[in-house]
Amino acid sequence: MAIILPVTAHSGDNVTWGQNVERPDGFISVEDLRIKRDGEQPWGLAAVVRTASIPYATQSVVEDTSVSTFVPMMFYQGERLFLHGTEGGLNLYRYEDWEFNALVRMHFIDIPSSFQNQIGGDTGDVGFQLKYQLDDYLYSQFEILSDPDGRFSSMATLGAIYHTGNWRFRPQASLNWKESAYNSYYYGLNLESINAGVDIKVGASASYHVASNLYLLAGARVTRLDKNVQDSVIVDDDWQGEIYAGLGFFNDSKKPRKNTLSNNPYLRFAHGWATPSNIGEIFSGNTEKDEFDNQLTSLFYGHPLTDELFGLPLDIYLTPGFVWHWSSDVQASTQEYVMAVKAYYTVEWPVKWRFGVAEGLSYISNISYIEQSEMDRKGYESSNLLNFLDFSFDVNLGDLFNHKPMDNVWFGYSLHHRSAIFESASQFGRIKGGSNYNTVYLQFDI
Repeated sequence: MAIILPVTAHSGDNVTWGQNVERPDGFISVEDLRIKRDGEQPWGLAAVVRTASIPYATQSVVEDTSVSTFVPMMFYQGERLFLHGTEGGLNLYRYEDWEFNALVRMHFIDIPSSFQNQIGGDTGDVGFQLKYQLDDYLYSQFEILSDPDGRFSSMATLGAIYHTGNWRFRPQASLNWKESAYNSYYYGLNLESINAGVDIKVGASASYHVASNLYLLAGARVTRLDKNVQDSVIVDDDWQGEIYAGLGFFNDSKKPRKNTLSNNPYLRFAHGWATPSNIGEIFSGNTEKDEFDNQLTSLFYGHPLTDELFGLPLDIYLTPGFVWHWSSDVQASTQEYVMAVKAYYTVEWPVKWRFGVAEGLSYISNISYIEQSEMDRKGYESSNLLNFLDFSFDVNLGDLFNHKPMDNVWFGYSLHHRSAIFESASQFGRIKGGSNYNTVYLQFDI
């Protein structure tokens, strides 16, 4: 699924690459990155609904011919790190119009939704990507990827990016080679051996700038499955199609990005305690204590993206985090990794207070007891990857104690929440529920 990251124009609305525009999808010059590194960053937060046809012969079991999933997405373009909706990675090498990247991409498995939790839902592919910008509009890329079990595929893509008025369009055409183990697993469902083959994929995506930071997103793609897959008894369609539509918040393309921001990077140290209570119960003050006293300790870094949204004074950060879940009588210690976008709103009466909310992704190495026990009660297979939310409230200690040396220190409460968006997301295993931890923290502006 190709998503456009809106770019920021510096010299009018109808622009081309020659007019000093940062190129979307990673084609950004090192010079521009150095200029903007301490200022407003290219970022976005979006959500789309993706609907895809089901290529398998499932009509004898269910009547579903398509499957839909809700996909929250983050966008960011840094000097090395990039997040492009359903993919992200690290730039390992850049020279003129060439790029070499380490890449991870969400891999959707389009089976009927009623089977997705039982079978395991979607997965992710990791590997390497080589990009080359052919001219002001055309680009090419070649990827070699592996799923978590070492099944390989590769893709060669030719695409273009066009900008006119408030619209941006990206047509793409790809050849996707898949080895026999890949075809046998994803199309033969390990019930049938299918030889390697090459799919043909053609599609386009678009974004429309509505106003300020608000954009609409849409796209469609069709895949001609390779001849070996077509001949499978499990697959009953030669073609597979997908469409998506949604909205997102991005940099305002009508404004130049700020060279300096009022918000600083931060480090946040937190410690928290598990609770079987849900969000509503927690915020109403009706929190139940976890009988096994499971706890976590976390460290989050905040990288400033902007200090306003829709003209409002909102401090927006990209915030990666590392979480250590401590061992207890019912669980071994485990690690959690978070990537999120966080917004803060500050109130300056009678001292500085802040309210914050974050949206992102959380991956945990081993499911925690508090989460697994809820999945067991509800009859779900758990998922290591879930949606992440963080709600916080803090106070500035310099203001509170009238001690200026502590102006960069905040003390607060946050709710650390993992969940799966009420069975609406195949990438999270079609489950409902998750885990909650009440945490206290110290946050230092650096």
